[in-house]
Amino acid sequence: MPIQPEEILETIKMVTTEHLDIRTVTMGINLRGCSHPDIKIFNEQVYDRILSCAENLVRTTDEIQSLYGIPIINKRISVTPIAIVAESCRTDDLVSVAETLDRAAHDAGIDFIGGFSALVQKGTTPGDLKLITSIPRAMATTKKVCSSVNVATTKAGINMDAVALMGRIIKETAELTGERGGIGCAKLVVFANAPEDNPFMAGAFHGVGEPDCVINVGVSGPGVVNAAVRALCEPTLGDIAECIKKTAFKITRMGEMAGREVARRLNAQFGVLDLSLAPTPAVGDSVAAILEAMGLESCGTHGTTAALALLNDAVKKGGAMASSSVGGLSGAFIPVSEDEGMIHAVQRGSLSLDKLEAMTCVCSVGLDMVAVPGDTSPSTIAAIIADEMAIGMINKKTTAVRIIPVPGKQVGDLVEFGGLLGSAPVMPVHNFSSEAFIARGGRIPAPIQSLTN
Repeated sequence: MPIQPEEILETIKMVTTEHLDIRTVTMGINLRGCSHPDIKIFNEQVYDRILSCAENLVRTTDEIQSLYGIPIINKRISVTPIAIVAESCRTDDLVSVAETLDRAAHDAGIDFIGGFSALVQKGTTPGDLKLITSIPRAMATTKKVCSSVNVATTKAGINMDAVALMGRIIKETAELTGERGGIGCAKLVVFANAPEDNPFMAGAFHGVGEPDCVINVGVSGPGVVNAAVRALCEPTLGDIAECIKKTAFKITRMGEMAGREVARRLNAQFGVLDLSLAPTPAVGDSVAAILEAMGLESCGTHGTTAALALLNDAVKKGGAMASSSVGGLSGAFIPVSEDEGMIHAVQRGSLSLDKLEAMTCVCSVGLDMVAVPGDTSPSTIAAIIADEMAIGMINKKTTAVRIIPVPGKQVGDLVEFGGLLGSAPVMPVHNFSSEAFIARGGRIPAPIQSLTN
């Protein structure tokens, strides 16, 4: 479908006044050909492979940004889950691989690299365990590397042994980066039903069913949607849904146009356009602000889950109308520290961890960039993960947890992460223990709705 001149002019207005941007152009790179039992040779091959694919990624995206006048905020890379490609390495420590990824990311000039990952929804291999136990030191010693672990799927159920392990790993990661507010945990996410083509960090990895080299684009525009909804005159909820759908359609067209041109110039395959309303700390560029524009006094009050369901569904419908390449997560993100409206809602007492969990039943991901007291136990963190994984498993959707037990901080403190990560008010968790439940281990079986064949 050709792009019309008036669409370009409207997009320029969205960029200049409403915070519209292409949040990320992410190149997915297959590393399966790099496997080798010698860790030194493996690292060399990984570095060479990444640079050979991505050496022109930043230059090309900058050219497209200048050509179309659309800001491209992040240039990123995702790679095949390292637990898979490093399985044969004769070593018990994969921190050197994370450092190799970090060096490759730095030399390629990109912002983040994802794929220090493992898929353990039904069990762990020796390679999985090597990677997971390396995560705390890997996150502490690198700047650009992001990590993810998928512990549940609708088809496999929930690996509760992995959930318990991740509770301890998150706690250790926070402690090793304690002088920076536990920021290592901001680069670590635990998934249910992780998508293989997600361009957003920290959860991006290059799935085993993906092409050899692919460009996936993440587009964001909560400020645009917020402005469009607030411009309506006494709308019904149906009017709001139609407005969001039309706005999402326009945003999607812009993102796909830019993404396909990047892919063409890099001789890579175009993968997906992920239309996700990913907020920033900028005023108005907020998912919470959209929900409040619908008529809620404060995000988190009664009706918030219903409003978020309307928003998420309308975004998906608008994107699907605009492109047959919509994928990834596509919907609305609710990262507390990155959303100015969410931060204020927590501070004024309308938004709690329990309400956030309810909201994740209808949005694109899960509990995201949530700060909790530094003395939160590993079993409590694991129990929070288990609850979120259950929502994803039962509802056949992606859910995730990116939680930060901030060392030395208590409820009400504000933790500054800086940049797009924003600042997080420390939220309370329940005082009652889940330790005995988590200690039982084993697997929560897949639900009956998994039997679809």
